[in-house]
Amino acid sequence: MLTPEASDVSDPAEATACSRIEAIDAARLAVIITCFNYEAYIERAIRSVLDQNCDACELLVVDDGSTDGSWETITRCAVTAFKIENRGQLGACLFGLEKTQARFILFLDADDELKPGSLARILAELDERVAKLQFGLTLINAESRPIGSFSSLESFRERDRLVNEVLRRGVYKTPPTSGNVFRRDVCELLREVDYDKAVDGVILFVAPFFGDVVSLSEELGNYRVHGLNDSQLGQLPSASLLQRDIKRFVARTEHLRAILARVAPGRRLVEPQGAFYYRERSFCLQIVSGSSSRASMLPKLIASVGSEPFPIVQKMALVAFFVLAAMLPREPARALMAYRSRNRRRSGRLRVVLRR
Repeated sequence: MLTPEASDVSDPAEATACSRIEAIDAARLAVIITCFNYEAYIERAIRSVLDQNCDACELLVVDDGSTDGSWETITRCAVTAFKIENRGQLGACLFGLEKTQARFILFLDADDELKPGSLARILAELDERVAKLQFGLTLINAESRPIGSFSSLESFRERDRLVNEVLRRGVYKTPPTSGNVFRRDVCELLREVDYDKAVDGVILFVAPFFGDVVSLSEELGNYRVHGLNDSQLGQLPSASLLQRDIKRFVARTEHLRAILARVAPGRRLVEPQGAFYYRERSFCLQIVSGSSSRASMLPKLIASVGSEPFPIVQKMALVAFFVLAAMLPREPARALMAYRSRNRRRSGRLRVVLRR
C-alpha cells in the first residue's frame, strides 16, 4: 500500500495532489508527514516510510505552502501528496487527517525519520484499547549522524498511573510529535484547538483518559537537531520561547480540563500555576529576562520538585541549580542556564515534552 500509482486529484480546498492510493479497505495505520520549507530533509522522511513496504500502512504528505523546492522533491517520490496554502502544522495535520480513514495516526515531522522495521513493531502493539503508543527517538544532526538519545523511555502498557500523573502534574514523560501514534478519536480533539499551531499538545496528555498508553523503550525513529528546530533544543531558550511555553501550557491545561468535564466528570486537574512545569518555566524566564524577583519564586519551586517523579539524584541537582541560579547575578545565572541546556542535550536527559 505504500507505493501508489500516480494520479491527478482535484480537491475542494484547491489542494494539489500528485498521487493517490487506490484501496478498498482503509489502512490500519496512516503516517502523515507535513512539510514547510524542509526541502533538505523531506525525501529522507518519505523514504524512511516507503522503504519499509508495509501493506497495513498508508503514507500521506502535505506540503504546507512551502516556498522552497519541497514540493518538487515530494512529487518525485510518487506518494499521495497535497499542496495547500500555509495553515501551520496543526492545520496541515488536520487536512491530512481528513484524507485518511486509518484507525491510528502517526504525525511524522518532515525533518525526522522512522527506522527500518519500526512500522511492523508499532503495528504489533496496536489494538482497539490503545489510545496512544510512544517510542524512543535517536537524536541525529543535520547530516543524519547519531548524537544521542532524545529521552529514555520505559516499556509499559498502562492507563490508571498516567491518568493520576496527568491530574496531579498536567503532564507525563512523552516524546515529541514524531515519537507517537494516536488512535483516530484522540486526534479528532485537535479540531477544538484554537490556541496553538502545533500537534503535540493536548492529545498527548488526554490520551490515558481514552485508553491504554503503550510505551516502547526501543528507539524506532530519528529526531533531527538543526538550526531551524522550533524547540531550540540544546540552546539557551529565549524569553519569547519561554513566554510561549507558559502561555501554551496554561491554555492546554484549561482545554484538558474542559475535555475531562465531558469524559471524566469529577476528576480534579491541577491548576496550571501550581504545576512544576509552570513554575520551572517561569523561573527560567526570570533568569533570561534578568529579573531580580526570581529569588522570591524559590520556595514554591523547590516545594514542587518534591512531588515530581524524578530520581532523588535528579531532584537534588534541580534544587542545587535553582538555588544557585537565584543567588547569582544575571549574566552568571544565564551562563549557568545555558550550560544546563547544553548538558541535558549531551547526556540525553532531555526535558519532558510539554509542548515547546
